[in-house]
Amino acid sequence: MPRPLRTIAQGVTYHCYTRCHGKRDLLKSRYGRRHFIEAVQMCQGKYVFELIAAETVANHIHLLIKTVEDEETISRIMQYIKARIAEKYNRATGETGTFWNERFGSTIIEESDNPEQYLLWLLWYIGYNPVRKGLSHDPRKNEIGFINCYLDENFNSQIKFTLHEYFYNLGNSFSIRVKRFLEYEEAYLKRLALWV
Repeated sequence: MPRPLRTIAQGVTYHCYTRCHGKRDLLKSRYGRRHFIEAVQMCQGKYVFELIAAETVANHIHLLIKTVEDEETISRIMQYIKARIAEKYNRATGETGTFWNERFGSTIIEESDNPEQYLLWLLWYIGYNPVRKGLSHDPRKNEIGFINCYLDENFNSQIKFTLHEYFYNLGNSFSIRVKRFLEYEEAYLKRLALWV
């Protein structure tokens, strides 16, 4: 049975995720995370898009990417990032073969029932992913730590992040936006407690 075609749209926000081959923990080492950071930086130098969030977990990655009208598609952006990570990993380890398990999955945020609430909640879900997997104790202390860009106006990240317009809709000043954004963290933690 053929795979369903991916919805490709420009000027929308995608939540993209993909796993390592065999669900192996190929990204768990600091080198795996370094390969991820370098691949994203290379992609940002090649293509025009907005990176809203990005985080690695031991065996998968999450990216929130907003494509730009008349620029590269989400497929081209993700293909480039995945290929660079695999190349860097194989070169560093001397391995050959498949690095990724399958094609990446994606959803379009703007197609959800309540895009603004979904995106703001999703930022915390992605930030807490390494915490849930026991790789970190706090999303603010993750190696990539994109969530700090939404909490500290002067945060200097290793990767260039663009704060999403939905974050700006939270208030007229950065401090008001942060206060309201932290309410989403509180709601996420309550929901997480119910899952455990």
